[in-house]
Amino acid sequence: MPIVVQLDVMLARRKLKSKVLAELVGMTEANLSLLKQGKVKGVRFDTLEKICSILQCQPGDLLVYEADADTTAAP
Repeated sequence: MPIVVQLDVMLARRKLKSKVLAELVGMTEANLSLLKQGKVKGVRFDTLEKICSILQCQPGDLLVYEADADTTAAP
């Protein structure tokens, strides 16, 4: 998938544990783990807003587009 979630990088920069972030955002640790691993199909804007507010970052700090061979080929 060309969208890479870099939530773990931002957590490390802010020296914040996943468990604490999950509690502050109001989501389960399991769902946060799935988000960190990029195993979700989407994320609600209000959830993204809460994460960005807590981590004091922009959505672009968490979500990065990396083109792969499948997506760069012409249709």
